[in-house]
Formats: sequence, C-alpha cells, structure tokens
Amino acid sequence: MMRAHDWDRVCAEYHELTRELRQRVTELTRLPPPCPDSPEWYTQMVAVPLPGCDIDTLKNRLYDEYRIELPLVAWNGKTLVRASFQAHNTREDVDCIVSALLHLVTHQSEYRPM
Repeated sequence: MMRAHDWDRVCAEYHELTRELRQRVTELTRLPPPCPDSPEWYTQMVAVPLPGCDIDTLKNRLYDEYRIELPLVAWNGKTLVRASFQAHNTREDVDCIVSALLHLVTHQSEYRPM
C-alpha cells in the first residue's frame, strides 16, 4: 500500500515543509534549534524554540486572529512550538504560520513573562 502511494516521495515532500518551517522560525527568533537539521532527527514533525512568552495568550491569539492551531509547550525552561505536516498541508500553511509568529512573537511585548 505504501509503495502504491509513493510513500518515500510523500515523506520527503512533507519533511521539506517541516524543514522550511524550522529554518524560517529559527531565523525569525534567532534561537538555536534543539537538534541537527537532519531527517534522522525529525521528519514530518518538529519542535522549534520561541522566545519565552505567555503560552495560553499566544495559543489563543494564533487561533482567534489567524485560525492557526499549534501545540505550544513549556519544556525544560523553554517555550516550543510543535508543527506537523501531513497530506492536507501546503507551503502556504508554512507562510501563514511564520507570518503569524512574526507578528505575535516578535512584535508583541504582552507575551513576554513579567
């Protein structure tokens, strides 16, 4: 079944979307990624650090203003966004996520912890 749907090509395509999001968010935040840029470390799902922020407020604003629902977690003293790309996702989804994060994370001081 996987061979009939060219699963290797599909995985490579969605890994590339995941990699693009990781790279663009890393460039945006200037925070180092938690692992090397290699399919051996991540494929279609990746966690990328964000500047420390109020996670609940950011989650709500992402959804309310952009209709983007992404897991945000506090882990080991860091804030991470976790993104996963599947067959229904497109490069435009990457663009929307990066655009929203650019606006909400880098330009909004209310997300910074006191």
